[in-house]
Amino acid sequence: MKKIVLTGGGTAGHVTPNIALLPALQGAGYEITYMGSYDGIEKKLISDFNIPYVGISTGKFRRYLDIRNFTDPFRVIKGFSEARKFLKTYQPDVVFSKGGFVSVPVVRAAASLNIPCILHESDMTPGLANKLCISSASKICCNFPETLKLLPPDKAVLTGSPIRPELSKGSKLAGLNMCGFTANKPVIMVIGGSLGAANVNKAVRDALPKLLEDFQVVHLCGKDKMDNLLLTTPGYKQFEYVKSELKDLFAMADIVISRAGANAICELLALKKPNILIPLPASSSRGDQILNAHSFESQGFSIVISEDDLLTDLLVDRVHELYFTRQAYHETMAKSGQMDSIKTIVGLLEEAALSK
Repeated sequence: MKKIVLTGGGTAGHVTPNIALLPALQGAGYEITYMGSYDGIEKKLISDFNIPYVGISTGKFRRYLDIRNFTDPFRVIKGFSEARKFLKTYQPDVVFSKGGFVSVPVVRAAASLNIPCILHESDMTPGLANKLCISSASKICCNFPETLKLLPPDKAVLTGSPIRPELSKGSKLAGLNMCGFTANKPVIMVIGGSLGAANVNKAVRDALPKLLEDFQVVHLCGKDKMDNLLLTTPGYKQFEYVKSELKDLFAMADIVISRAGANAICELLALKKPNILIPLPASSSRGDQILNAHSFESQGFSIVISEDDLLTDLLVDRVHELYFTRQAYHETMAKSGQMDSIKTIVGLLEEAALSK
């Protein structure tokens, strides 16, 4: 049996594309192992799929002054040693990395053993972890045409992002029942990302009195971000995070308010959900979400609101604007021609495995 090691973690966005690949990899005859941090979100997400999980020591690469910048390199070195020891024994045919700081020691260890590696970069510009791994990669998959010019031409492949097929198979009725909503009032779905988004959460909650006049709101607010004072508010339902039920919430939603992480917006495009994007500001990120959001806006897929402009009246106005023009957004997204990213990526993995 062919063997593959999947890696990537730190946020759900570094894990869900790997999860989307699982059925196709299993169908292609691969034995699959996941390698991540000892107790990161990737371990929790993978636990539902009966995939062997190997934890290693990891350290984060920070662009700001932090005492951990002096200690984490030693954790990375330890992680490299742990990953190399496992890979040398397991002898996979290929490694697929979705990025995030957890992936660096895995990819570099695989390269030291001449195990081929395929990377996937979701954002328009490569993140630091993937930059550190480019030299070790056989191919680098990406989502945006603009990204191709930033990668080695002999390695870059425009594939799109793997989307879980089950997301398109949700039940609107199941979503309504789950939230206790009525079928005769439209639904806004708010997604702040797996770690939540404090400013988006606050803006939505500040706007609730006006939004709930015309809409029902389901809010995925992130771990420990629930507002207990709003638990019994009619027409408003909060969840820290959902798993298999996400497909039903998507089926129920008429429009979506979201951060602009690449995987999240690719899911919105695949599901043809009209959306408002509120990208993470450059002051607290490397600016990738801003680039992602404006690319989608220029293609007619999204309305973008800067977090600096996120006032109650503006948010309410944009929600109404999006809802009343939602059909135009839906039609534009339907014409986008989603690539069969799963088939393309599995093909690249097969080629790399054969070249070993």
